[in-house]
Amino acid sequence: MSSGFNLSKAEKLWLLKTARCAIAARLSGSPAVPNDENLSEILKEPCGVFVTLRKKGDLRGCVGFTDSNEPLYKNVKEAAISAAFNDTRFAPVKEDELGEIDIEISVLGAPAHVEFWEEIEIGRHGIILSKNGRRSVFLPQVAVEFGWELEETLTHLALKAGLLESDWREGASFEVFESIKFTKKDTL
Repeated sequence: MSSGFNLSKAEKLWLLKTARCAIAARLSGSPAVPNDENLSEILKEPCGVFVTLRKKGDLRGCVGFTDSNEPLYKNVKEAAISAAFNDTRFAPVKEDELGEIDIEISVLGAPAHVEFWEEIEIGRHGIILSKNGRRSVFLPQVAVEFGWELEETLTHLALKAGLLESDWREGASFEVFESIKFTKKDTL
């Protein structure tokens, strides 16, 4: 992600509204979502994204795409619906709890391969670990939120991928990405 990549407050608000409307539309069986006409060019660009749902501060769902050929606005809709209804760690969101759910969107820069795991910077880089056909992802904020150092983060990432806790040390490949994370609070 280039350091100049940025979203305006209006674009962030529109994406948050789109995510909430996509979930509400699925709950009601309605196809209604915010108007896709007259979108800025940046919202039409292919871009990876994660949508994280929290209820009273606790994780309620998190799904996304590290890269995509689809426009950002479409990926936000798909990730929001998947986070609400397809994250296998949680029961699907119910209509009566939607008002209690806070939405966080992370817009991802393009992943880049790193040769050595020591190049990864906690808090700056999201991490993609791949080994033996298995893959797992942490957003940049995950290690910070849990207070993990780099080696502890990579251990958790290996376990998330269904690998042994030390499998990241040999034969694993790593990609990193940066992201822009925002919630409704960030747009006020």
